[in-house]
This record gives sequence, C-alpha cells and structure tokens, in this order.
Amino acid sequence: MLPKVCLIFNPVAGQGDATTDLALIRDRLTPHFDLTVYETTPDCDGQDLAKQAKQEDFAAIIASGGDGTVSMVAGALMETGMPLGIIARGTANAFANALDLPTDVAAACDVIIQGKVKAIDGGSCNGAPLILLAGVGFEAEVIETADRPLKDKLGALAYWVAGVKELQNLQPFTVELETEDQVITTTAIAVTVANVAPATSIFAQGPATLKADDGWLDITIVAPTTWTGAIAASQHLLQTAIQSRAAERDDIGYLQAQRVKITTDPPQKVVLDGELVENTPIEVRCIPQGLKVYVPTEHIDGPVEKLTGLPDLEVVQKTPEPEKS
Repeated sequence: MLPKVCLIFNPVAGQGDATTDLALIRDRLTPHFDLTVYETTPDCDGQDLAKQAKQEDFAAIIASGGDGTVSMVAGALMETGMPLGIIARGTANAFANALDLPTDVAAACDVIIQGKVKAIDGGSCNGAPLILLAGVGFEAEVIETADRPLKDKLGALAYWVAGVKELQNLQPFTVELETEDQVITTTAIAVTVANVAPATSIFAQGPATLKADDGWLDITIVAPTTWTGAIAASQHLLQTAIQSRAAERDDIGYLQAQRVKITTDPPQKVVLDGELVENTPIEVRCIPQGLKVYVPTEHIDGPVEKLTGLPDLEVVQKTPEPEKS
C-alpha cells in the first residue's frame, strides 16, 4: 500500500504555468504515493488546508508555492513530527534555497521520493510561525515596495529594484534587543532575526553562515548613517555571504540567541517570512528541531557574536536566572 500524502498547491505562485507544474508533480509522485491534492484559494490559504490535512491520515504534507505558502504549511506542522515536502514555485524561493533544495519541480519531487527527512529549527514571532526570518525596518520596507504587480513583471529582480529605492530613503531608528542574557541598545536602519536564510537575503548575513539545525537565531544589525554607507554595507554583506565569512564592517553587528525581544523608536514595520505582518515590538524565539523536512543535505552550527563599532552602542549583561529546582 502506498503512503498517503497530501499536496497543498498554490496555483497563483510564481511566474510559471500552474497547470503544467501540477501535471508534472502528479506524474512524478503518484507512482510512489497515494496523492491527494488541495489547492489554495483566496478564501482558503495554505495554513487552513494544512490544519485540515493534519486531521486526516496522511504520512506527510507537501507544500508547492512560494515562501508564503511554504511558511503557512510549515507553521501548521511545527512540533507535530509530520514531515514537510517542499516544491518551490515562488518568486524568491528563499527557504528552498537556504536548505539547498532544488527549485526545479521534477528535482524537488525526487528529493521527496528519496525520503530523507531531517529535523531543522523553526521559530515563532509574536506567536506566529517563523521558518525563515523576521525583518525590522529596511527589509520590511523593501517587501512592501516590491508588490505583486512589480514581482509579476520583474520576478526576483523586483526585490533589487525595491531595495535601491528604499536605500534612498534611509530612516535610522533606535533599537533595543533583549536576549536571554543581555540587553543591547543601538541605532540601525535594519535588524534581521533569521532562523535560516539564503545568501540573497543579504541583511540577514552578518554571521559567516546561517544553519538550519543549530538551535540559534542569527541576529544581524545594519547601522550605516549615510546612503553611500548603506550601499557599501549591502555590498559587503553580499560578498561575505557568498564567501561564507562573517561581516567585518563597524556598521554591521551580529549575535546569536535563542530568544529576542526587539523594541524600536519610532515603531518599525516588520516582515515575517516574506509577508508584512505588524509593527514593532516583536518577540522571536527559536524552536530547536521543531520541523521535519525532506532534504538532500545536512547542516550543523554554533554561536558567534560581533557588536563593536555600532553607533550609540550600549550592552548590559543580564544576571542569569537561577535554575528551577
């Protein structure tokens, strides 16, 4: 008897032909699985369908769409032990790229068929599921500027166009980051809290590498004071990410934590896994190995930190809480 698997398919994701993609997925997977297909609609998104599918006798759930669809389905599966398959068909496909998953439909199906499941970290932001990152300030402004018509016209290039536009309107803000062991206050144009992110998510790339299974949130603080400084910082982050080395500029800081509360003055927009959600303050926590995913490769990690050089920097070490008896 073939394993029962549910495919949650977003027909409006990306710029490809949804009918052709779905036919290919069916053709590739049905010899190996008893496949049931649910399609998202404007009234029923990936999270709704995943919650419905969890009540049925499926061995796994597959999400096929962009990062928004994948995040919604993954959030519903967090800490359930049910494996998630990913067939990325979006504009950026950041989560698939971060996990070295293929973005070719047929190849993505083959990863699921091979059946290698790995437990990776998840997270939550103000109680909502997080699999990629929460961006405060600049990144949220970019996502808002790169609206659906621009993405339909330019694809992933829409984010670059939006980023250049936003760099011309820099608005630094005061930010306080409270982790489990310290309180950091500085001035920034962007703060990114990442579970995992590809090199193209440059404002998440303070540490040398971002790993999916290390039990840490990677926090990057970008704090240039001029437009030219912002351009230079962006180029530096992209270069160091490609070369898998940590950022070295004084106007870029980073640290790792298991939880963080971010407060800003004035309040800043927040983007969560590619979708605008709300303004600061936010609280983000890591859920170590909270999600099981079909993957072709594995990753391991450890904690790093660099804060020196950030403007108006203040760091207060917190007294460790006594262990509960």
